[in-house]
Amino acid sequence: MSLGYVALVLHAHLPFVRHPESDFVLEEEWLHEAIIETYVPLLHMFEGLKRDGIDFKMTMSMTPPLVSMLRDELLQDRFDHHLGMLLELVKKEVVRHEHNGHLKYLAEYYVKEFTAVKATWERCDRDLVGAFRKFLDSGNLEIITCGATHGYLPLMQMYPQAVWAQLQVACESYEENFGRAPKGIWLPECAYFDGLERQVADAGLRYFLTDGHGLLYAKPRPRFGSYAPIFTESGVAVFGRDHESSQQVWSSKVGYPGAAEYREFYKDLGWDAEYEYIKPYIMPNGQRKNTGVKYHKITGKDSHEKELYDPYWAKEKSASHAGNFMHTRERQVEHLNGVMGRAPLIVSPYDAELFGHWWYEGPWFLDYFFRKSWHDQNTYTMTHLAEYLQTNPTQQVARPSQSSWGYKGFHEYWLNETNAWVYPHLHKAAERMIELAKREPRDELEWRCLNQAARELLLAQSSDWAFIMRTGTMVPYAVRRTKSHVQRFTKLYNDILKGELDSGWLEKVETIDNIFPNLNYRVYRPL
Repeated sequence: MSLGYVALVLHAHLPFVRHPESDFVLEEEWLHEAIIETYVPLLHMFEGLKRDGIDFKMTMSMTPPLVSMLRDELLQDRFDHHLGMLLELVKKEVVRHEHNGHLKYLAEYYVKEFTAVKATWERCDRDLVGAFRKFLDSGNLEIITCGATHGYLPLMQMYPQAVWAQLQVACESYEENFGRAPKGIWLPECAYFDGLERQVADAGLRYFLTDGHGLLYAKPRPRFGSYAPIFTESGVAVFGRDHESSQQVWSSKVGYPGAAEYREFYKDLGWDAEYEYIKPYIMPNGQRKNTGVKYHKITGKDSHEKELYDPYWAKEKSASHAGNFMHTRERQVEHLNGVMGRAPLIVSPYDAELFGHWWYEGPWFLDYFFRKSWHDQNTYTMTHLAEYLQTNPTQQVARPSQSSWGYKGFHEYWLNETNAWVYPHLHKAAERMIELAKREPRDELEWRCLNQAARELLLAQSSDWAFIMRTGTMVPYAVRRTKSHVQRFTKLYNDILKGELDSGWLEKVETIDNIFPNLNYRVYRPL
């Protein structure tokens, strides 16, 4: 018998970015980068573990916007083009660096990597959601849902119907794509407010995640802190994030990703190459952008000249870090078991895109960690959250504390001087949507307008836009997206009340914002 449990949880999410009205929008490349650097490497890891007889267990959210984009034919076609251009570029790089052994080695490495991505993409018939579902079916991967569009739920709690729509639409979307109801939910930004668990239970969900202090300050105080879930009075279980294991991976200062051997994210061929040479592979308007081809390693904090990257030594370092992570989990579990007198649960949640996109070696680290945990220790058992609840059905009853995993642990990252202006508009739109939800449509056109109004509100509520405004990156895009969805909603609202419906305009908007094709606007009716 092991002394405890370790549960890795990855949060796979991107905002809904799809622009059929334009030939090129830079933000669509968020999806391309995540497929190449995170989602396909994760699939390769899962396939390798299964091939080698390792019965791995992991929890992973796949948010409705991400699932929708991964299954969208237009975005799939655009990814085909993006990947084709990348392969063309790195093959040119092999020739260009014919007389530079190290750079030629790196270019050949990228040719091999991108070719492997292309092979997996085609083998899956471009359906990565179906590929992940196979590991859900095998019991190795517990896939959970999130808010319908990652709406920040504590800032819409004054409109219970708006919270309910985020939960219910997410559950319906999950069932359409995975053939079953979800068991758990990653609350958007791990943000919880008092009473949310009742709606989570009504949606049929069994558990959710929150930040560690959401459990530590629960009432009554949980006897085992964040090292065991609690049950709310509604019967829903709550898992809290472990600070120690999170910091080891998250932090670029004291954590693993800052090692000098790892690939430098901020030095990219798109900015370094001679302009006329790289011009076909950057933006159509001639502006430079990241290509994903990076030749340098982190080297050191104060180094002005970055040294050339070597995947071999980076992989060796990731194996060393995985061994250290395993060792610290063993010591942590042993200590907690002695203090608690029962098997602790270490919940380690991360953004999935950390592994591969931001920290290029992250998927190697995960692969080594699963392998080492399987072969080299018997102190803890790797588990996913649904399996843990099955085998540990008795827990303390308590009420979590309001919390998020954002800066300072509460809500100010999504409500501050940079983004506070959005909420009066979102609240007014929510009020109006609740009003519209009481209507019975006169014909099919009004039915479509009502459903599109619900889509526009959901898309406007995405927490990503407020987050981007706060971080200061791509702010004009986040502002434009917020305004465009609110304006489309407002036009639909006014047209419906006047009885003046514009079928041509509606068709264009339905084509652009085509998320949740089976959405029923009545989800906003009073609970």
